[in-house]
Amino acid sequence: MLIPSWPGQAVTELLSALKDLFAGPCHKTFELSDVLGHGLRVVMFGCLLTLPACGKQSDTIVWIALHPTKPRIMYVATNESVYKTRDGGVSWERRATDLSSFRVLTLAVDPAHPATVYAGTMGDAVYRSPDGGQRWMPYNAGLKEHISVVNQIVFDLRDSETLYAATTVGVFRTTNGGRLWHERKAGMKEVHYVVTIAQDPKRPHVFYAGTTGGVYRSTDGTETWEKINNGLIPPEILEAAMALGINTIVIDPQHTDTVYAGTTKGLFKTTDRGESWARIGQFLSDQYVSSLVIDPTEPSIVYAGGRQGVQKSLDGGQTWKEMNVGLETLNIRSIVLSPHDPQTLFAGTNGSGLYRTTDGAQTWSRMYLVTKPTEAALPDR
Repeated sequence: MLIPSWPGQAVTELLSALKDLFAGPCHKTFELSDVLGHGLRVVMFGCLLTLPACGKQSDTIVWIALHPTKPRIMYVATNESVYKTRDGGVSWERRATDLSSFRVLTLAVDPAHPATVYAGTMGDAVYRSPDGGQRWMPYNAGLKEHISVVNQIVFDLRDSETLYAATTVGVFRTTNGGRLWHERKAGMKEVHYVVTIAQDPKRPHVFYAGTTGGVYRSTDGTETWEKINNGLIPPEILEAAMALGINTIVIDPQHTDTVYAGTTKGLFKTTDRGESWARIGQFLSDQYVSSLVIDPTEPSIVYAGGRQGVQKSLDGGQTWKEMNVGLETLNIRSIVLSPHDPQTLFAGTNGSGLYRTTDGAQTWSRMYLVTKPTEAALPDR
């Protein structure tokens, strides 16, 4: 593997971080990294370095995607494959036969046509399945020429044929179900790495993008972007392309001026659509926030996942309580809330697999990815 010539200080810091990482448990992380399972992906000076994984790959849950209408159907991406259950997690099927050999980083189920599933990969851009994961085909025209790593895929709330991809070189959009993608990154010239995208449910032309340089907002459907880092990033490093890594952005579904940003250095909240941000959750046990979800029926209830497990707030993020009973590993990669029952959540870990709670995170139980022989089946409708 060729490693480019980096400034001496950068090399020193990276080597020091790697030494610390592999001196202890696999779940230790480097603050300028995006940890995907037991492997480590470091983005520095525009270069991507993938380090070997440790531990069993199936114990790492990279992404969780739920069926919009059938609560017993869900998909998970691990470091080694994509799995699907039709019976609420009792048994699972591997659904990655036609995918490339590159790892899947994100999954998205079409809300209007749930048999259609998209996968973003680390190395081969986007794939689409028309039949619930039985077959996969590359849907990369206009995209593969520019990038290969896709961190998140988001459906437009108004039209499921329109999707947005958060990539290592900005935001891309398709208006025909992934057949052709176009760049949508005007105003993002100083940022190359987009981690997450969120769309305002009440003002669907408003979007937020979490990047390695903070948060950007678009008020014209991703045509143009503006940086909105007031209170989020100290002024002395405001212009740095890697000033602050944003791992996740969630919007209050009832009061959409309120937006939360989980970052590599803490949790932030705005109540004016990003004009100003305030640090909250200073007493979280870990300031690396990898995942956030809001209870749509009671938006003051917020869940946060990080390297010290799941934490829950009942007051919009002002106070937090650890909710880790039953979790064998506290390093949380992803959390999703069931669209059918707000007391049911799923958590993916970096070490002990998939967990479910049915009591609002009071207790968790492990869901083992027990596979069964793949059978021909009708696609999910």
